[in-house]
Amino acid sequence: MMSVLASTEPVRIVRHPDGVVELRLDDPGRGNALDLRTAEALRDTAVEVAADPGGAVLLRSTGGSFCVGGDLRAFAGLGAGTGAYVHAVASAAHAAIQALYELPVPLVTAVRGAAAGGGIGLAVVGDIVLAGRSARFRLAYTAIGLTPDCGASWFLPRLLGPRRAADLILTNRVLTGDDAERWSLVSRSVDDGELDGAARRIAADLAAGAGDALRASKGLLRVGAGEELRRHLAEEARLIAALADGRQAQDRMASFLASGSRPKADDGRAGARKAESVS
Repeated sequence: MMSVLASTEPVRIVRHPDGVVELRLDDPGRGNALDLRTAEALRDTAVEVAADPGGAVLLRSTGGSFCVGGDLRAFAGLGAGTGAYVHAVASAAHAAIQALYELPVPLVTAVRGAAAGGGIGLAVVGDIVLAGRSARFRLAYTAIGLTPDCGASWFLPRLLGPRRAADLILTNRVLTGDDAERWSLVSRSVDDGELDGAARRIAADLAAGAGDALRASKGLLRVGAGEELRRHLAEEARLIAALADGRQAQDRMASFLASGSRPKADDGRAGARKAESVS
């Protein structure tokens, strides 16, 4: 039997008897969008998982989207308080990213549907990242006058190289799951119906593997990078908050909301009507 050791909505921890610890984004009606409540729940559950990570960690979502990014409806109408709110959201999400990056055990991520804005940083923090073929990756911060957060501007140049990272960040192009595999943004793409099963099997195999060797190998891959990521996340939070207080970003966010442009959360159903993303 699996046991739910933390039921904090909209993020949950599920511990499986085979040693896999699952961190589940569980607010499908909003496309798992990041407002302050969700970001703080993500931070708290990530820290809890880091304290007792089992043999492997699986990060996945319920619903049709992985994470549509920041909830612009939560940002709207705050006026001079926008920057402070955005900084609080980013800081909480960044604490989660840091905790997940520094996990001593392998982290497997399963991405379905929309991974937008901060959802991209959350997706690619994994050691092994699987994406459904229908997944859609899009940064789109600059479209609303903001800069990347959740480590996107740190991870992408390292994963893709500087040219492709600049292309994604500056032009806001969309990558499918197959595109993301070709670009090395994810480890592999799989048929949508196989995503959860494939990710679960990989995590279980890792949890059953040579734990000491896996931990030591992951340590070699991460050596010296954790503090660099920490400093970069702080700068991302500072910049996005400063821009969020500016007239250009506030006008662009208001225009985005008024236009009805939305990420296709949950395949265009209820989540797309309720959640507005920074992407």
